[in-house]
Amino acid sequence: MLDSKKCIWITGASTGIGKTLALKLAEEGYIVAASSRSTKNLLKLREESKNLKGSISIYPLDISLRNKCILVFNKIEKELGNIGTVILNAAINEPMHSQNFSSKKIKEIIDVNYVGTVNTLEPVIKKFTKRNYGKIAVVASLAGYLGFPYSSAYCPTKAALISLCESLRSDLQQYNVILQVINPGFVKTPMTDKNDFYMPFLISSKKSAEYIFKGLKSDRFEIFYPRMFAYIIKILRFLPYYLSLPVLKSMLKKYRKHKVKK
Repeated sequence: MLDSKKCIWITGASTGIGKTLALKLAEEGYIVAASSRSTKNLLKLREESKNLKGSISIYPLDISLRNKCILVFNKIEKELGNIGTVILNAAINEPMHSQNFSSKKIKEIIDVNYVGTVNTLEPVIKKFTKRNYGKIAVVASLAGYLGFPYSSAYCPTKAALISLCESLRSDLQQYNVILQVINPGFVKTPMTDKNDFYMPFLISSKKSAEYIFKGLKSDRFEIFYPRMFAYIIKILRFLPYYLSLPVLKSMLKKYRKHKVKK
């Protein structure tokens, strides 16, 4: 469940899924601490939230910097009170074809998507386990189940996050800390706008926020959506590679116009 009396901290909150979710939570009356590397976008987010039932306070943060994560966590708790829920959503992506394969770019994406999430988790887990209370939601992706074409940098980071959550879930339960992993399919955001391949079952960030909000009110381990695409990917994961990889490739064909489910 979501504790309406305690602050919710969201990383990657200035655009896309994070921004829409922050506004949704504030609309529902929650106290939100929003973090992102872009101070400019955070200021815009705060302005948009002015007339909502809840509130959004902004805390610029580059999650690839471990010490900054600790400082921002402590600052939020000092200014807004104890954090009850953390939603680790910050991520970057760069579509990568074999001809522009870059170890430098892959390291950059790993440093944010995986190491950055771990950096943020450190102060959260230490404080939550000490209190015997809290909820942590990590945004991974259905792309973490199978290696999507043109995503050789992004998919491995999301697979690592899913595995990390699986490893931590039962350990944290003994301290009354609930861990959830959020696995979205394709959501129309500035990040997915970079993709030059077909994205099946593409949904809006508003629809995504509704799925996440509903899932956060439960304590189930995995929040995944849209359902049809998720079930297809889950089935493909258990098929032999000679069947699953050609099917996946055919689903993610080169660029076509996308229909967005509102």
